[in-house]
Amino acid sequence: MAESEEELKSLLMKVKVESEKVGLKLNIQKMKIMASGPITSWEIDGETVETVSDFIFWGSEITTDGDCSHEIKRHLLLGRKVMTNLDSILKSRDIT
Repeated sequence: MAESEEELKSLLMKVKVESEKVGLKLNIQKMKIMASGPITSWEIDGETVETVSDFIFWGSEITTDGDCSHEIKRHLLLGRKVMTNLDSILKSRDIT
């Protein structure tokens, strides 16, 4: 996470350099960024990085506008799905 575009570029370049020191390479085609401010396009070493408006991070949906209503609905839907799957077990007369 960074507070400015320049800071983010600096951090990513540090990650790239340190990764290359141990034989790892950043796959820029798989890399995505999300910004709370307007970013038209972003490049690292001449390769364009995809900009997204939302993503799932550690099981929670993060959006650029900070709206969490989709996340609440998603969790309710997941809970409903689990309860539906458990319905036959909970209503079973074989369990005492």
